[in-house]
This record gives sequence, structure tokens and C-alpha cells, in this order.
Amino acid sequence: MRAGTGVGRGRRAALAAALGVVLAAGTLAADPALAQPTPGAGTSRPAGDGHGRSEDRQGGDAGDHGDGKGDGKGDGRQHRDDRHRAVPVKGPVLAEGDAADSKAPTGGGLRTALGGTVQDKALGTLNFAVADAATGEFLFGAQENTPATPASTTKLATAVAALALLPAEHRIATTVVRGTAPGEITLVGGGDPTLTALPADQVRIGGLPVDPDSDPASVAELAHRTATALKAAGTTEVRLSYDTSLYTGPLLHKDHDAMNIAAVTPLMVDEGRIDPRSPDEAPARVFDPAGQAADSFAGFLRAEGVAVQGKPAAATGPATAPAGTAAGTATGTAAATELARVESPTIGRLVERMLTTSDNTLAEAVARQAAIAAKQPASFEGAAKAVSTELAGLGVPLDGVVLTDGSGLAKANLIPPITLVKLLAAAAAPAHPELRPVITGLPVAGFSGTLVNRFGAKSGAAEAAGIVRAKTGTLQGVNTLAGTVVDADGRVLAFALMTRTDADPTAARAAVDRIVAKIAACGC
Repeated sequence: MRAGTGVGRGRRAALAAALGVVLAAGTLAADPALAQPTPGAGTSRPAGDGHGRSEDRQGGDAGDHGDGKGDGKGDGRQHRDDRHRAVPVKGPVLAEGDAADSKAPTGGGLRTALGGTVQDKALGTLNFAVADAATGEFLFGAQENTPATPASTTKLATAVAALALLPAEHRIATTVVRGTAPGEITLVGGGDPTLTALPADQVRIGGLPVDPDSDPASVAELAHRTATALKAAGTTEVRLSYDTSLYTGPLLHKDHDAMNIAAVTPLMVDEGRIDPRSPDEAPARVFDPAGQAADSFAGFLRAEGVAVQGKPAAATGPATAPAGTAAGTATGTAAATELARVESPTIGRLVERMLTTSDNTLAEAVARQAAIAAKQPASFEGAAKAVSTELAGLGVPLDGVVLTDGSGLAKANLIPPITLVKLLAAAAAPAHPELRPVITGLPVAGFSGTLVNRFGAKSGAAEAAGIVRAKTGTLQGVNTLAGTVVDADGRVLAFALMTRTDADPTAARAAVDRIVAKIAACGC
């Protein structure tokens, strides 16, 4: 063990102690009848805040579980009533190691420290890489350059590209504009799947209340603002249409199952859940999320005293969205009169939520925001191209990388471990502060998100609880984990472990966690 390790261990203990600061956030709904406030609680945000946010995802919209089809266990997820999820809120929980007073472990030291843990039969075929997070230097691995199925660790690529392409203040707007004929209005989807019909005091993410920065946009608030504008113009009766022209290409993911992911449309409420209060990690979804959202909006409009004629209809062509908005930019249409809008949390908060809860539906929405920023079609193909191009521009190695979606549900995706650790190193680098939500959004071992039930007392990896932040990935026969860990000398390391195995998923994940625990214990 190197000299100075005792000092490093003290520093790591202090870093781990900081985990008591992990904060939380959450969401849900779709029908005015569902949106009755808790007695004594307010339901709408001040009219001038420009957002009106309030959303959910019970700990995860099937991000990994979603991934987890086949074993039904998906990263140890369970119902909301017996878990405690948290979404990091204010900066990283674990500070970066100081390269000036700690050294990265050597490849030989890591080989010795890992020993037989990397040969556990439950792992099947293992590709892995460990790198110094401070410098991005590769330290140790096996088949680190060989592409493997990433599952939900694909979301790391989506997150890095989106944060690099979009300004930190970017929010996704849902708008209402005047139609071409008197009394016509159009609800324009801007790509925010977190738009909610629940009042703010009932919104949950990961089973926990949201903080003001994570509170998603409210469809009830959008209806209130729209009604206010209509009444000011003397209008109390409208015909409502809705515009989903922002996205192109297939509506359904190739592995769509109406549970782990909703139909991918730019207009939806509560991610298309049939029951927005469902505690299930992979809840049943409606067939037509855009139609559901329009019906919900119409119901709230009626509650505001504006009559809506008949049933909302899909617009026959792109609405003329206001110039400069996501919809207006994407469709290239002329400016129209905007009546009202609400906006999502910032892209950084959306990325944090996407990673912590492994939200497939949100991941595809974030990928399409990246596509729009990169002037690519807002489709599966366009998003994949935008992500790949942006990562190449950041210097991330892309040899062997194949991306077909933004969520990682597709088994056709391929990413080598070396690419994942380079993504993490870039996100942790002082030169890229805009990427920091990638690190702060990673679940904390034993504490939050998809790692809340891992690294437990009997896991053989308990010593790493609280000092590991990592993105999980689970598909049938595939278990991946990529993140950061503070080693015994206080150095932050990036790692990526990718397995393909016929073993029981629980055993495979436990074997992966034991490897990470060995890396954490390394003063080598």
C-alpha cells in the first residue's frame, strides 16, 4: 500500500459522510378529477413564474427494469411503499479527489486487488475498464475496447450529448397558440414527458416529494393561463386541436411493451401512464399519450370556465408555433400568437432524474432535444446521430459504438467499456462543468435510485455503500454498471463493468457489485 494511504482513508471517510446530504424529487396524473389538492394545499404556481412544473416517476419509469424485461427484477426495484429513492439536487455528493495529494492506483495494483472477483462464474462474459476520473487515463481492464450491450448505461451517452448541446437554462415548453379560425386553439407538444396533471403537493419522483427546482410543468396551470388569456379577449368557447409534429419517424420503440416505455410523442401527460399514481416501476401506458394529454387539458379548460366543443382532434399539419420555441424551430413554421406556456425543469435536472430513476421515456425525450439542437430529425435515428456526432466532438472514443435509441432498451446498441469510462471522466472534468449533472444524477450505492437495494449488509460489497455512484443497466442476460468510486486513497476512479450471462440476474449483479467494492478498497 502506498505511503499516505491513512490520510487518504480519512479523506474518503469524510467524502462518504457527505452522503447524508442527498436530497430528493418526484411526480404524476392526467385528469382534473385526479388533481384535487390535499386539503389546505395550493395547487398552482404563481402565474408569473414561467414554469408551472410538477411531475413524477416513481423512482423510475422502467429505465432499467424496463431494461429488465425477462427477469422481472430490474435492478432490485420494488414498490414505492418499501423503498426510499432520492434525486441529487445541489451539486455532487462526492467531491473529486485531489490529484496533487493522491495517486491513481496502478494497473498491477488493481489486478491484484480484484483477484478472482472478476472470474466469478455468475458474470459470464465480462468486459470492463477502470480509469482515473481526474485525468481520464485508462488503468486496468479486460476486453475494454470490445463493444458490449450497454442496456441503460446508454443513458450516459444521451446525457453527455444533451448537456453539451443544450444551454444549462434550457427548458422544454408546452404551449397553446391561436388557430387560423376564430375560436380555434392548438395545444403544441414541445417534447416534455414530465408534464403532469397532479397538483404540486401530490407530485412524487421516486416516491418522494419534489423540490422547487425539480417540480415539473403543470397541465392545470397551462389551462389556467390559457383560460385567462382567452377570457381577456372575450372568448369563452373554443375548438381544441393538438400538434405532435415536432417528432418524426416511428412512434413506438422497437422493444415497446406499453409498460417500460410509452409511445414516443412530443405531447403527453405523466408519461402516458394509465394510472398516474401507480407504484409500479413499469406501469401500464395508454395507447395514445397525445390524445390523453389533450383530453386532460380540455378537462382543465372546462374547469376554468371555457367550453370546449367536442373531442380534441389531432392537427392536420404543424401548428404555427411561436418563433424561437422548440416547436417553431423544429417545424420551421411562421410565428403565431401564443396564448400560454409552461416549461419543464432545466435540462440538467431532467438529466439527473433520467439517470437516477433510469427513465426510458424521459431518456428518449432528452435524446430528441439533443437532435433538435443538432439540427437532426427528432426521431430515433436522428437522435442517435446527434448523440454520436456530439460525443465525437468531445473526443470520446467511438470505435465499435452502435446507437439505435437514447434509453438503452435496444439490444442492438453496442458500447465498449472504455467509451463509458471516458464519458464519465469527461463529465467529471473541471473543463466541462456543463456535464456535471451526469455525475450528480448517478444513483448512490445503497442510498438512491436504482442502487437503493444494492451494496447491502449481506451483499459482500457493503463497504462500498455510499462511496459509489453508478448507472445501472439490465436486459435479459445483460447486467452493466458504470460510474465513479472513491478508492482507499481518496482518488475518484471511473469504471464500467459489462456482463453477458445466463446466471440469475441477482447473482450477476451481486458479482458486479463485489468487483466495485474491491476497486473502492484499493490503496494500490
